[in-house]
Amino acid sequence: MKPLAIVHTESSLGWGGQEIRILTEAHAMLSRGHSVTLVTPASSQIYPAALRMNIPVVPLDIAKRSVRAVLRMRRWLSDNVDRYDVINSHSSTDSWLVALASASIANVPPLIRTRHVSTPVNNNFFTQWLYRRATAHIVTTGESLRQQLSRDNGYTLERMTSVRTGIDLRRFQPGDRRAMRTKLGIADRPTLGVVATLRDWKGHEDLLDAMVQIRGHWQALYTWQLLIVGDGPEYDRLAAKIAARGLDDSVRLVGNQENVQEWLACFDIFVLPSYGNEGVPQGIMQAMACGLPVVSTPVGAIAEAVDDGRSGILIPTRNPAALAEGLAGLMLDPDKRVAMGRAGHAIATAQFGIDVMVDKMERVFRLHAKSRL
Repeated sequence: MKPLAIVHTESSLGWGGQEIRILTEAHAMLSRGHSVTLVTPASSQIYPAALRMNIPVVPLDIAKRSVRAVLRMRRWLSDNVDRYDVINSHSSTDSWLVALASASIANVPPLIRTRHVSTPVNNNFFTQWLYRRATAHIVTTGESLRQQLSRDNGYTLERMTSVRTGIDLRRFQPGDRRAMRTKLGIADRPTLGVVATLRDWKGHEDLLDAMVQIRGHWQALYTWQLLIVGDGPEYDRLAAKIAARGLDDSVRLVGNQENVQEWLACFDIFVLPSYGNEGVPQGIMQAMACGLPVVSTPVGAIAEAVDDGRSGILIPTRNPAALAEGLAGLMLDPDKRVAMGRAGHAIATAQFGIDVMVDKMERVFRLHAKSRL
């Protein structure tokens, strides 16, 4: 079949799983022979990352909603209207800008809106117009998100497709813990770990509270350490809390890391106590691919990846006591950790590969592409 010409838009200036998915998908589509262009602000973190990956990227100031931003988007779309088959928007701002700019352009490519998170969508007139009229199709990163939009907003299931994010299974594999801890200068101690942007809803603060309870109630677990991989707006507050709680000897903030798979190889248990705004976090899928048991919450579509009791443990949100108890039970049972890790690896190998995601996105794009390729 004829290759597709795809435009991705992203207004977010930040960095996280959403941006990583866009780049992963774009790179995979390029490798299949499709044409892909990313439109994003030059000040965004995804812009230099796209350049490093040789993904065609256009710098456009679309970080905020404004009349000028709509006009910028309209000018670019008008100049390129015949070059592309489909537009895929990712954040609220760029979705609105594309929709408004496209309203007065003839033969504009259809808009596919990817919803990466479980944040509720309001039902006012303008948002209804965006999702029902301006958008040709909605993609969600989990089936729970698709059902939520149907239940809460009345969007028909036929106009939505769930496409879980894919990960590179060649990169994320079980590793040698002792060797990797030595390589990264990490103490060779039993290790809890989290990989996530440091935002409040990721639950890092609840995890620190749980660490205090674990150290206070389970003497046998005093040797365990916690590695927090990632950066974000909560960094300084978390650093202060680590010091205030006397956790400096057992908790390390290591910042963003390009070699995530090596840090995952240092962990015995992966933990992510999120309480909002999730699809299926890539960190969870990466951890499962690396053979780690997962302790998390049933937020968003997490339960679609973590089989509670088989590949991990799901605990209530905003409950440090329950988190501490769930972690402690797994920390005290090495055989259970191994069994859950193996189960998670099997699930990841069967379901989480990049090709699964790209095959589904390709079908969505072809179904709605302007030229009906």
